[in-house]
Amino acid sequence: MNFFGFGQTAEIDIVLNDAETRKKAEHNGEDGRKEKYFRFYDGETVSGKVNVTLKYPGKRLEHNGIKVEFVGQIELYYDRGNHHEFVSLVKDLARPGELTQSQTFDFEFTHVEKPYESYTGQNVKLRYFLKVTISRKLSDITKELDIVVHTLSTYPDLNSSIKMEVGIEDCLHIEFEYNKSKYHLKDVIVGKIYFLLVRIKIRHMEIDIIRRETTGTGPSVYNENDTIAKYEIMDGAPVRGESIPIRLFLASYELTPTMKDVNKKFSVRYFLNLVLIDEEDRRYFKQQEIILWRKGDIVKKSMSHQAIMAAQRFEGSSNPEKSHSQSAEDGKS
Repeated sequence: MNFFGFGQTAEIDIVLNDAETRKKAEHNGEDGRKEKYFRFYDGETVSGKVNVTLKYPGKRLEHNGIKVEFVGQIELYYDRGNHHEFVSLVKDLARPGELTQSQTFDFEFTHVEKPYESYTGQNVKLRYFLKVTISRKLSDITKELDIVVHTLSTYPDLNSSIKMEVGIEDCLHIEFEYNKSKYHLKDVIVGKIYFLLVRIKIRHMEIDIIRRETTGTGPSVYNENDTIAKYEIMDGAPVRGESIPIRLFLASYELTPTMKDVNKKFSVRYFLNLVLIDEEDRRYFKQQEIILWRKGDIVKKSMSHQAIMAAQRFEGSSNPEKSHSQSAEDGKS
């Protein structure tokens, strides 16, 4: 209700051209609830129609112009007044004038750069959205449509294993090994733990997946640790020479790719945290960072050539020879 009696005299609806065929992806909101949004990749075109429907047929709608924007922005929750835009594209749909009837406008943002993954965390949100604005003298009429962006990677073949030791002099010596250091989001962490010396009574051992979200810079850095998963390795006392296998399936957990220094605003990193608890409830920790990435081999078959090249941007910049050979293979196929 508008106390001044003006109210909104038109409704805006944004419809994507490929809405019937484009897949959707679940994404967490700030309140923790999951919702489904249309899923896009870097380099893909965003196009559709804007339907402006007049609420009162026969009554004119005067305006100072109609525009549609494609925006990528980062919002830090402790600084909500400032939105940091890293993508901002604008298309004018209509010049200042008046609408005498409902009207539909076409728009297209060609091969849009979407360099970062959509993310909603403890202290930060990165979102992409379309925004339509009908400019008016008293109050604008606006409508937003959020989309979700997934970033794809093809990491190089070099993926070394992780070998580490946990030790307390003359009391405990454990070696643990993970099969690799980089995992895609549907991967399986395979490893082993070797007990070389056990002179304290361990009653419980687990591996946790920790997500560490870092926001801010300099003295104003905020770190938020969130335990995503707990995997019990053993419940009981191990003996010297014992070996325990590990198989941790990542697909069942809500994970994102590792994000480092996104637009110089935030980072998201993942760690495997080995936790040992003895009979006196003393806790021993050993932490190791892992890299998570989103595998895109299947999806790429249905993507445009521009989107494929954009998806390879990260590994191409760090490994130009691999990027060149991959492009050659794509051309042969």
